[in-house]
Amino acid sequence: MRYDSGVNTKGQERVNAPGAYLAMTTQFRDLPWRHTPDDSPRRIGVEIEMAGVALDVMAEAVRDEFGGRISSEGPFVTHVRDTEFGDFEVELDARVLKDRGYREHLKRLGIELAAEDSAALDRWLADAAGRLVPHEIVAPPVPLEILPRIDRVRAALQKKGARGTESSLLYAFGLQLNIEAHSLEADWLTSILKAFVLLYEALVKAGNIDFSRQLSPYIKPFPGSYVRHVLQPGYRPTITELIDDYLEHNPTRNRPLDMLPLFAEIDRERVMAAPVERNLIKPRPALHYRLPNCEIDDPDWTLARPFNGWAEVEHLAADPERLAAAGSEYLQRPAQAWGQLADEWAKRIRDWF
Repeated sequence: MRYDSGVNTKGQERVNAPGAYLAMTTQFRDLPWRHTPDDSPRRIGVEIEMAGVALDVMAEAVRDEFGGRISSEGPFVTHVRDTEFGDFEVELDARVLKDRGYREHLKRLGIELAAEDSAALDRWLADAAGRLVPHEIVAPPVPLEILPRIDRVRAALQKKGARGTESSLLYAFGLQLNIEAHSLEADWLTSILKAFVLLYEALVKAGNIDFSRQLSPYIKPFPGSYVRHVLQPGYRPTITELIDDYLEHNPTRNRPLDMLPLFAEIDRERVMAAPVERNLIKPRPALHYRLPNCEIDDPDWTLARPFNGWAEVEHLAADPERLAAAGSEYLQRPAQAWGQLADEWAKRIRDWF
């Protein structure tokens, strides 16, 4: 795998290691595969969690960049409709609030609110929950070359006081990328999974994944038994076997790389028959990368850093010889699969490339 050489904006010399590349670059790296199965250009959806700015301020930043019109559904959800690329959603990321499920609980207690009281309660809950629950921009799928424009929205919100993961121990905020798949065939998806589990520790180190996020239930690492299974040299499953193996070891969407939306796109009935969070899974032909922090309050942080982490995964997956060699070396360190020697492996995988 080859990395750009040169000097970054602070005059520091780059080194040929994924961690260094991710930490220094502000450029979005090309992916090795540029098209979807129907030969359309691949697109990406971006979800950015933050605090410190109101929903209307976030919506205005989106509209300033992409046009459209702002449409509010109350204090919990705002839309920016009819932009160049479809509708953006800006929301308080708490399902019970967005769906107003708390009103049903009040009814069960015999409490019926008048319209004005209900609106006042909504505003109070939005203000109180906003101190802990992230405000989130959910972008529609956009072409890969549009990522720098979404990054401009990020920069505008940083200047308006948006706060990210490291602002508080209570903020387990993240950045999520939904990258359209190049292929829905088992061989390609298996190579992506192999590359991801090999690079996982390096991505955690390079991305400085916040301790509060690692403790949260949202990005629990793949179990060691699954990692060893996937990395076996002879592991070339059919698509049915790949999905069944995944569901056996990972009956949850709370993985740093959540494959359930993509697998549900391929075989909805098989996925929905498993003990997974069915009501939260939205089938789509995209890889759901959930690992990165949102460091929006850091003026030196850009969306290129987490995106380039993903690019590292695809470039490794695109190199069968290095993928096989790295997998073989990993399996010679069985304790690694139980989370031991993580620092050693992260350093080794960086040095190896």
